[in-house]
Amino acid sequence: MKKCVGIWIDHEKAVLVFIVADKETTTSIESNVEGRVRLSGGSRSRTPYGPQDVASERKKEERHKHQLRRYYEKIIGALGDSKQILIFGPGEAKIELEKEMKRSKELGSRIVSVDPADKMTEKQIAAKVRDFFRLDREESVWR
Repeated sequence: MKKCVGIWIDHEKAVLVFIVADKETTTSIESNVEGRVRLSGGSRSRTPYGPQDVASERKKEERHKHQLRRYYEKIIGALGDSKQILIFGPGEAKIELEKEMKRSKELGSRIVSVDPADKMTEKQIAAKVRDFFRLDREESVWR
């Protein structure tokens, strides 16, 4: 049996829809990634052209990258032995996840498509995944 998975992803959460034969299961994974905080200016030193407080901004950026990487690894860990993977969603998260998955040749070769999509409900996500893998339940009853 071929195990297919569709992943709707943004930086806040991912919804995974697994399809095996005619059974469908949905799982949500929260990112727990801190939002990017824009710091207003830096603190000036008393000396002219002295250093400004940039270190904390770099630290926050590095922490954000590490949190995203852990989020993507959690999603990849949940994929198991899925043979075909569809990734879709708004923003850059889908592309970042694809890059993370392509680090592994085996996993990268299972990606069948990366598509843009708007915010969706879980039912809309499941319907899109079913349509993509042509496993609409009503059609399979009549075959």
